[in-house]
Amino acid sequence: MSAPQPDPAAAIDYGRSLLLTDLYQLNMVEAYLAEGMEAPAVFELFVRKLPETRGFLLTAGLEQAIRFLLEARVDGGELDWLHGSGRFSQQLIAFLRDFRFSGDVEALPEGTLCFADQPLIRVTAPMPEAQLVETRLINFLQYQTLVATKAARMKLAAPEAALVDFGLRRAHSGEAGLLAARAAYLAGFAGTASVPAARHFGVPLFGTMAHSFVQAHENERAAFLSFARARPDQTTFLIDTFDTEAAAEKVCALAPKLAAAGIPVRGVRIDSGDLGAHALTVRAILDAAGLHEVRIVASGGLDEYALAELIDRKAPIAAYGIGTSLVTSDDQPALDCAYKLKAYDGIARRKRSEKKAYWPGPVQVYRRFAEDGTLAEDLLTTADEAPGADWRPQVVPFVRAGRLLAPLPSLESLRERTAAQLAHLPADLRRPDAPPSYEVAVSDRLKALAEEVDRRTGQ
Repeated sequence: MSAPQPDPAAAIDYGRSLLLTDLYQLNMVEAYLAEGMEAPAVFELFVRKLPETRGFLLTAGLEQAIRFLLEARVDGGELDWLHGSGRFSQQLIAFLRDFRFSGDVEALPEGTLCFADQPLIRVTAPMPEAQLVETRLINFLQYQTLVATKAARMKLAAPEAALVDFGLRRAHSGEAGLLAARAAYLAGFAGTASVPAARHFGVPLFGTMAHSFVQAHENERAAFLSFARARPDQTTFLIDTFDTEAAAEKVCALAPKLAAAGIPVRGVRIDSGDLGAHALTVRAILDAAGLHEVRIVASGGLDEYALAELIDRKAPIAAYGIGTSLVTSDDQPALDCAYKLKAYDGIARRKRSEKKAYWPGPVQVYRRFAEDGTLAEDLLTTADEAPGADWRPQVVPFVRAGRLLAPLPSLESLRERTAAQLAHLPADLRRPDAPPSYEVAVSDRLKALAEEVDRRTGQ
C-alpha cells in the first residue's frame, strides 16, 4: 500500500505557545533580561548515558522541534493572563510578546544512530531565547527518539513482517499518539491505525475490527459478512472472539461466497492466547481451503522480545499490530537526557555535579565505519576539530539566524535514511538484549578544554 499524501491544509497544533513551559524558565529569562545577559549562549540536548536495555538510540522529533522554534509565539489571551497574574515584569511580558527565534540550530538528522553525550540538537541564540525553549525541545526529541528506538528494535526483531502502530488509544495523550505513529513509521513500521497520522504525515492506514463488532451480531459468520459488504477492501477478520480455530473454519466457508461477489478475504487477526500456536493451526486451516494468500495478523501485548520469540518459532504471521509497548516504550519510558549550557558569550561552560558532568563547549560527533560498512567507532570532539578523512561528521546545520537553510526532509526520505542507518548496525547491537557496548571516544582537545574550564571555575 502506498503512503497517502499528507493534507497541506491540516495544520497541527504542536503546542507552539511559549507558555507551554516550566516556571523556572520564565524566572531565569526574567532575571537574564533584568541583568542584560543577552549575549549568545550555546545549549545542547544529549543523553547522559544509554539505558542498560538499549545498545543504541535512533533520533527522531527534529522536525517538530525546529518548527516549534520558528513558530513559537504568545497569543493575546496568554498576554492578558500574564498581565493579570501580577507575577511577571513588563520587561518579560514585552519579550514574550515580541519573541521571534533568531538563533542557529545544528543537530543530528532524524533517523541517525546515536549514543551517549551526542547532541540531538544544538541551539545557539541570545541567552533568553536559548533558555526559554528547553522544555518543549525535550518534549519533542526525547519522546520521539524513545519511540523510534523502540520501533527500530522491533523491526530488527521481525525484519520481514509488516509492523503496524496500534497505540493511539494507549498513548499518554493525543499528541503523543500522533507523534508515536510518525516516529514508528520513520523507524520502519509499515503504517498505523491512527487516522490523524495519515492526514498530517501521510502514514499508511491499517485497521480491522474490534471484538465488539463481532459480539454485536448474532454470530461470527453474520459479522464477517456484514463487515465485508461494508468494507470490501478491508477484509481482515478478527477470529479470536470465541474460538479461534472455529472462526477460521467459518472464514474458509464464507470465502467462496465473498469471492463470487468480488470481495477477496485479505486476512485474519488473532489477538489472544498463544499467538504462535494459533497461527500454525490457522495457517493449516486456511491452506487446506486454498486460501494461501490470506495473511495472518497478530496483536496483543507484543514487544520486540515477543516478536523475536515468534520469529524464532517460525510462526506463520505476516503482520503484527503493536500498541502499548510502542507508544509508552514500556520497558524504558524515559531517557536520562539533559539540555545544558555549553558556552556563554564565547566562553565554554560545564557543570561537575556528581554523575551529571558533561563535556564543555559545542561538540561534534565523528563516525568511522568498518570495512563491511558497519559502525566501528564514534569520536566526540570540539566543534572546530577535523580528525581525518576516515571520520564523518554527524552534527549538521539546519537553521541560521532564525531561518531554515533548506526545506526539512520528507518523512518518506527520513524513512529511507533510517533503513540505511540501521543497516550499519553491527551484529552485536542488533539483538533486543544487546547492552550498551559501542565505543565512543573523546578527543584530547575536548578533554583539555574540560580541564581548562574546571581550572577556571575553581573545580
